[in-house]
Amino acid sequence: MLGWTFRISCVLVLTLSASFVLAQAEFSAEIMDSHKQGTTTQPKIYFSKDKIRFDSCDANSPGAFIMNLSNQTMTILMPQQHMYMEMPADAQEQRNMFSFFKTSDVENACGDWLKLATNKGGSCHKLGSESVNGRSTVKYEGTNSKGEASQVWLDPKLRFPVKWQGASGSGELRNIQEGTQPASLFAIPDGYTKMDMGGGMARH
Repeated sequence: MLGWTFRISCVLVLTLSASFVLAQAEFSAEIMDSHKQGTTTQPKIYFSKDKIRFDSCDANSPGAFIMNLSNQTMTILMPQQHMYMEMPADAQEQRNMFSFFKTSDVENACGDWLKLATNKGGSCHKLGSESVNGRSTVKYEGTNSKGEASQVWLDPKLRFPVKWQGASGSGELRNIQEGTQPASLFAIPDGYTKMDMGGGMARH
């Protein structure tokens, strides 16, 4: 369970560190890790208005990570255990990250990149337009507080990164499917037990 939590958290951190903006169009896509090319299955991302879901592709530790941008909570679903965890965004940096996802101007995204604590003292500039897998994007380059550089390609229609490269990893979205996403993807399934972070359990 914890191993899967760490893996999905790494996907989340990569997305947060690479992205600038919140999607407006609903969509689903596969997340292709450039360091793991050739694998038969890929993690998936689903976006529906104010919610994002990441699905693990690890058969030994399946599950999902759901971010609710309206109430600023994060939920981990663990189907093998029929359990879930909820984590409110109590810390200021977590709240900044949720606000960071709500940026709407793809053409002027640097301001929100530089608001994150990990990027304080860093830099950001727009490099121009570029096509990624047939989709029009706006390319940015930035450095974090450590001086590490990264590049991000933002899709103006999705308002979400479709490609990223940096010290923490690189990848892109593949098989992007635009359209309304089922509400059930972002809900806690019936019969799941809530894991109390203090050690107890409460029935959902």
